[in-house]
Amino acid sequence: MSDAPDLEFAFEAHGSPVPASEREAILANPGFGKVFTDHMAMVRYSADRGWHDAKITPYGPIQMDPATAVLHYAQEIFEGMKAYRLPDGGTALFRPDANARRFNDSARRMAMAELPEGLFLESVRQLVRADKDWIPAIEGGSLYLRPFMFASEVFLGVKPASEYLYLVIASPAGGYFKGGASSISVWASQDYTRAAPGGTGAAKCGGNYAASLIAQAEAIREGCDQVVFLDAAQRSYVEELGGMNLFFVFDDGSMTTPPLGGTILPGITRDSILTLARDAGVSVREEPYTLDQWHADAQSGRLRETFACGTAAVVTPVGTVKGEGFEFGIGNRGPGLLTEQLRTQLVGIQRGEAPDPHGWIERL
Repeated sequence: MSDAPDLEFAFEAHGSPVPASEREAILANPGFGKVFTDHMAMVRYSADRGWHDAKITPYGPIQMDPATAVLHYAQEIFEGMKAYRLPDGGTALFRPDANARRFNDSARRMAMAELPEGLFLESVRQLVRADKDWIPAIEGGSLYLRPFMFASEVFLGVKPASEYLYLVIASPAGGYFKGGASSISVWASQDYTRAAPGGTGAAKCGGNYAASLIAQAEAIREGCDQVVFLDAAQRSYVEELGGMNLFFVFDDGSMTTPPLGGTILPGITRDSILTLARDAGVSVREEPYTLDQWHADAQSGRLRETFACGTAAVVTPVGTVKGEGFEFGIGNRGPGLLTEQLRTQLVGIQRGEAPDPHGWIERL
């Protein structure tokens, strides 16, 4: 599904966009996912017509019939990506082709229509060009992009839908964690799991996140920032956080991360970190790692750093791990050397401030 788009996007300008002065006030402290830009991208699909009616249109509500299939059977997928302001004032996307491929991987798993990768990419490009003034100029600012698709057919039969609506919305973003924490604490859930073999763990679908919310609420009650999930079969192996992948750095300079196997989301930031670490000569392993190993290695000093990574939070150190009847710290409970090195390099590439040897940046 890598064909170029054969649809042209019609442009419908917003009749009353947010005034520049009001927009600048918002961009001074946008938070994360709280406000949205003036426009959105939209494309429709039906089994008889294929993909059609592509447009950039004013951001606004979607009218839905109560029998719309997504409301009953949750055929829904999404992506998370960012646009960045470059030092010369231009804008860029980071590895958008990888998001396009993963979007279709999710679509196949959820029995949904696949979106031509060229159409995905063009929808994102067109929206960023239309709303580039919404990219915050503050340190760490970016334009968070949310492509998503859902079953829009009005029908209550239990089957894959024959109609879908694809949209892209954009939200100016500052830091993901409140207060810009130098490290986060995580709660190891013993009662809830995120995904099981054969399930939807590798798909970026809303149901995975809905299932994680009760465990995230538990983590917050226990004074932690995030929940970390263990495998569903043995409740022993570390998998990922509610929305981020995990890495572990040891005293010999090597690094490991849980392997992909259908229960872990194949993060694009995860893949980028693996590439950058190997470029730097770091010995990297993708292998199972248990909660007991994590605890023992932290106590012995063998484990020096743990960090989480994802599009929204980029690279975030994990300083403390809690669970039922235990708590342990990692290193100095703050950012470690390799964590900082990888984060600095990755952010530098994303923002056009460092060499891009792999051609990850697409300038718009």
